[in-house]
Amino acid sequence: MNIAFIPVRCGSKSIPFKNIKEFCAKPLVYWTLEALQNSVSIDKVFVATDCDEIKSVVNGFGFSKVEVYNRDMENANDMASTESVMLEFITKNNFKKSDLFLLVQATSPLTQTKDFDNAIAKFKDEKADSLLTCVRIKRFFWNENGLPLNYDYKSRTRRQCFDGTLMENGAFYINSIANIEKEKNRISGNIAIYVMDEFKSVDIDEEDDWLIAEKAMKKYILKGR
Repeated sequence: MNIAFIPVRCGSKSIPFKNIKEFCAKPLVYWTLEALQNSVSIDKVFVATDCDEIKSVVNGFGFSKVEVYNRDMENANDMASTESVMLEFITKNNFKKSDLFLLVQATSPLTQTKDFDNAIAKFKDEKADSLLTCVRIKRFFWNENGLPLNYDYKSRTRRQCFDGTLMENGAFYINSIANIEKEKNRISGNIAIYVMDEFKSVDIDEEDDWLIAEKAMKKYILKGR
């Protein structure tokens, strides 16, 4: 079984109730849930929250694959790690060790159904232990000591011919139940990389991220509907 797990909390210091704030005419968390609902590779989707408002909104969508999981209060505060709520959830459910676990972020609403399906296929094809998503950034990076990190400034390449650097965008992660229980981490072992479109680099954390993500959503995804 392939399980998707989305942790969402009431608390957000930067954008209050951001997970259910209107984003392109729908609550933010709707977009990720819709993409998972339409995936042929995902069997069950669990939204882990401590918030009655979020529970009500999520249940109101009526998605057949989606269930709300009531996360413990100790794993719903600012100091709790995502891994802690993942392990709490796994411990309280009787999953098979071989089941796949997808940690999915509601703050990456540009993730599409094809991303989940293609990433799971890549994970299986490469016989990976885990997988993370990245975007390819074609920018030149330096450190504070004035040293280039990803190119030779003495032989500057054209951007079109530059491979760029892979940046983790946090959209989602894939691992097995067994590996998560053993390593206590979302990724481990032989890690595969699923490269997403560059416009999917936005992870909404601040107001500016929100504005950028809405523009990208309207331009690249909603325009084609």
